[in-house]
Amino acid sequence: MPAPGDIVFVSRRSQLAFSNPVRIFSAIALAEVKPCLQRVAAEVAQGLYAAGFLSYEAAPAFDPALSAHPGAELPLAWFGLYRAPASGPPQQISNQASFQVGPWQALVSAETYHRQVQRIRELIVSGDTYQINYTFPLQAAFQGDTFAWFQQLCAAQQADHCAFAQAGRFHLLSASPELLLKKDGAALTMRPMKGTARRGRSAEADRQAARALAESPKDRAENVMIVDVLRNDLSRVARPGSVEVARLFEVERYPTVWQMTSTVVAQSDSGVPEILAAVFPSGSVTGAPKIRATQIIRELEPYPRGIYCGTIGWCSPDGQAQFNVAIRTVTVDTQAGIARYHVGGGVTYGSSPEGEYAECLAKAEVLSCPLPEFELLESLRWDNGYFLLDEHLDRLAESAAYFDFSFSRPAIEQALEQYVRPNAGRVGAAGSAPATALKMRLLLRRDGSCHIEAEPLKPLTSLRVGLAAAAVDEDQVWLYHKTTQREIYRQALASRPDCEDVILWNRRGELTESTLANLVLELDGRFWTPPVACGLLAGTFRRHLLEASVIQERVLRPADLKRARSIRLINSVRGWIDARWVD
Repeated sequence: MPAPGDIVFVSRRSQLAFSNPVRIFSAIALAEVKPCLQRVAAEVAQGLYAAGFLSYEAAPAFDPALSAHPGAELPLAWFGLYRAPASGPPQQISNQASFQVGPWQALVSAETYHRQVQRIRELIVSGDTYQINYTFPLQAAFQGDTFAWFQQLCAAQQADHCAFAQAGRFHLLSASPELLLKKDGAALTMRPMKGTARRGRSAEADRQAARALAESPKDRAENVMIVDVLRNDLSRVARPGSVEVARLFEVERYPTVWQMTSTVVAQSDSGVPEILAAVFPSGSVTGAPKIRATQIIRELEPYPRGIYCGTIGWCSPDGQAQFNVAIRTVTVDTQAGIARYHVGGGVTYGSSPEGEYAECLAKAEVLSCPLPEFELLESLRWDNGYFLLDEHLDRLAESAAYFDFSFSRPAIEQALEQYVRPNAGRVGAAGSAPATALKMRLLLRRDGSCHIEAEPLKPLTSLRVGLAAAAVDEDQVWLYHKTTQREIYRQALASRPDCEDVILWNRRGELTESTLANLVLELDGRFWTPPVACGLLAGTFRRHLLEASVIQERVLRPADLKRARSIRLINSVRGWIDARWVD
């Protein structure tokens, strides 16, 4: 646990920790903000490092035309001065829960949110604005280790601009994916993030979600408006003619959402205080035009934003600096035992209140959906060779990309081949390869390493099956990817102790699969299997049979089980399995 005054910056691959501040500068009033930054810059020029934050409400200190609520108890500016920071890989996350949080409550109702979005649309029609980033806070009780929670948020968000700061009673936990500013000598980079889409659950649905975001006229318009704001802001401190849009409309993957980003670059001879004064707060968290947008935000948002939409960052005596846009950020008041987390999004005339509210809730999923530790899994049949090996590795590659696992196909192919040869005598008959069919379990870790298990394949021709006692949630990501996260299947099987396997069904009353295999019903002289969108794993043998037109897709319901001529289960290890129905 970092000590008071410490700040830690975490990316997916590295960590930078500032500890034991030599001194701390802070600003409570607007008039103190710029002098605070100038004192910090003077100390950095003398060889110290600085790390700290600016609250969103510090904006009027740089331009009185910018509007914001009066600052709350959190300082408007807070910076520590440090000796050289410690760098290395991110710390391991503790498996023991050392904090409690929740339940979360929105401090703005859905009805109020819808009404304010409609008001913004009216202001756009009247010509007051083109876009407003409208936000609201969620609040929950909290107790325990704030740094442990921060580590969990980092693991869940998989972002490159995370930061943890202890500023007195306030602990800031930022799992931000957005870069406000990077300075490397005279080179400046800004990467605004504007445009969000919820991740698809299956690999195909996920690709469709990414394409839809990349091609969305609404999100492109929103993004380019903010790029124009940032170009204008940067031009105030940039060398003439040096501001450029390096990349436009890139789509980036995060655990719960896709984000659209663009990159703006420039050259500047100004110092960090002057650059921050020109670009803070980011246009991505205000709207356009920027000054009028901040006025509308002040009018419509009932609460100060605090660190949310502010920035947390550091600067070094060798001319480097990096500051995030403090989104996906929790403020914990350790004295009051309260955590606050804002969500929001850009509202344009084309926005729907329902769609924007859903986007906000998707962004809040990082609070409640931390990914547990798990491995990707493939079960393969060895019988004088691996059955459907290419299909298995294709699926594994898709899941690895989905969850951001390292994946080397040649390394895995080599591991599979090497495993069978020396283990032939142990898992099968003696000789250069097993003489009996084997069930192979290939498990892939996040770092790309894998391990393999094998056992002789025992005969299995039929199973007693029944309907699971409760529906599965078709939005659960674990249904669409084969992993060691199997609790859904264990619970379903436990609900029917009289059966050897169970047929799952979703909240819409559609059949999906069994806990072991894909489902096939023989109806009207044809073999039918449920579509993946019902909430199921796209099995490799299922895909093989679909491509051969042996089976076809259609939505199936429990009533179809009773009128089916036969019920079959299929997977690549067992092939076709007869199911004996148990009511």
